[in-house]
Amino acid sequence: MAYAKTAVNRQEALLIIVFAFLISFSSIMASTDALDSCKPTDSGPVVKTTPLVSFLETVQQTSLKTFGHKNFDPKLYVDVSLKYNLNTTVEAFNKLSIADNGSVSVSDLNDFLAQYLEGADEDLVYAEPVDFVAEPRDFLPNVENPEMRAWALEVHSLWKNLSRKVSDTVLEKPELHTLLPLPKPVIIPGSRFREVYYWDSYWVIRGLLASKMYVTAKGIVTNLISLIDEFGYVLNGARAYYTNRSQPPLLSSMIFNIYNQTGDEQFIKSSLPALLKEYEFWNSGIHKVSIKDAQGEIHNLSRYYAMWNTPRPESSSIDQETASRLSNVCEKTQLYRELASAAESGWDFSTRWMRNASDLTTLSTTYIVPVDLNSFILKMELDIAFLANVTGESSIAARFTEASEARKKAMNAILWNAEKGQWFDYWLTETNTSKDAYTWEASNQNQKSFASNFIPLWVNLFHSDATMMEKVIQSFQTSGLLRPAGIATSLTNTGQQWDFPNGWAPLQHLIVEGLVRYGSEEANSLAKDIALRWIRTNYVAYQETGAMHEKYDVEKCGEFGGGGEYKPQTGFGWSNGVVLAFLEEFGWPADVKVGCQ
Repeated sequence: MAYAKTAVNRQEALLIIVFAFLISFSSIMASTDALDSCKPTDSGPVVKTTPLVSFLETVQQTSLKTFGHKNFDPKLYVDVSLKYNLNTTVEAFNKLSIADNGSVSVSDLNDFLAQYLEGADEDLVYAEPVDFVAEPRDFLPNVENPEMRAWALEVHSLWKNLSRKVSDTVLEKPELHTLLPLPKPVIIPGSRFREVYYWDSYWVIRGLLASKMYVTAKGIVTNLISLIDEFGYVLNGARAYYTNRSQPPLLSSMIFNIYNQTGDEQFIKSSLPALLKEYEFWNSGIHKVSIKDAQGEIHNLSRYYAMWNTPRPESSSIDQETASRLSNVCEKTQLYRELASAAESGWDFSTRWMRNASDLTTLSTTYIVPVDLNSFILKMELDIAFLANVTGESSIAARFTEASEARKKAMNAILWNAEKGQWFDYWLTETNTSKDAYTWEASNQNQKSFASNFIPLWVNLFHSDATMMEKVIQSFQTSGLLRPAGIATSLTNTGQQWDFPNGWAPLQHLIVEGLVRYGSEEANSLAKDIALRWIRTNYVAYQETGAMHEKYDVEKCGEFGGGGEYKPQTGFGWSNGVVLAFLEEFGWPADVKVGCQ
């Protein structure tokens, strides 16, 4: 009986083992199936991060568990640098007593941070701009109102506050820093944005040109070109954790504007090879999209697509929290790519990229052919053709003139909506594709109102069609985007910072400058009206808070904006630049009041 009982027990044990194996196997197969189901949508490249960044992400997570969410900024913990080599620092960190919930004692963590890490602001040190003059010659000659002129000089003086250079310690031991070495001084946006950023730099440069600071402006371009030389594209920002993505490509426009002010042909010659390399980045591989139009013709356009599929290091804890609403590992992986791709767009975040306006996990940036990106690349093609002509590179000029005509045709075939008088983002669908190209469908145009729908105004190539332009201007005026204090980013209020009621300096400037370039009396009047609204809200907010802000509430004159994943920031590079550019373009008569109307 004992033997029989033992045999039964063995049988039961064997059955349990087999059953457990089957459950495990089915789980593995289900996981494999889930991974397989993700492959078509997550087949893009990934740029590996550095061991330093990975370690600092761990510090970030531990700090969140220890200090809590209140006033916690995850970016701070990946901006710090090491006092000792990475191995020594990791060894010390691993000796901390970590609780089951991932936290350590506040005193132990504070001791570790103080002993082994440098402050986040110590990689960049103050640099006196060599070309700063308190009141430059011929500075804003048409600003006649004394109050406005005094404020404009204050905004001009902010370039000194935001001027930095990479410290010698970064140059000597780059492996201890996430900040990337740069050859020239920089202008930072301000507050938590302690490093140079790509598309911010265009409006910084526009402001520097108004301030007659040509050396500083050229230095910024030199820095961005150094990133192209090393990585093949301009990074989102000059940090090791930004190497997986770029930002809206405006380098050619920076160079074009500097040349228009300085006439420096050598500057163009030295810059042109980098522009050609950047152009290839945006028009090949994952960024390139082919679409067959209603007549069967295939067009090539571009999209945002980050080379990344894990949480963004600078927002790792936030991204993980967002992804925790998804149960499927592959869905999380895809979401991380979409989050990074939205960051590459500069619009992080907006309902523009979301399938469901109330759910950030429905971000689908890589499935969208954006109006603004293709406008910027069209401008790049025009700029390269112009700059190549200046330097005698006729074959390059001819090639890019042809490319610009092809993109204009593509944008009009795929993005333009004649009935609405706007260009609309185009959504890609996996079911509507062939081996060579997606097939265009009218229903895939996103017909919601976004400021980006009107960015093609900025590109002169469309201005030859007066009927189209008049329709666009009328459509803009009735879109609902023009509000008391500027142009709204969207009409949907979601709490995301690139949605209503926020207005952003770059969008005001692109649309206003586009209207001015068109040149009709109606367009000029509308442009001036928008610029005055924007200048006023910046002015009043400055008088009340003593700062320039990253974004503003376009519903209320003098109110700065909010929303998003971090507190509103001040400084602020592109806001300063746009105010100075507007004042240079439109001036301010002596008898026009400066406050809110």
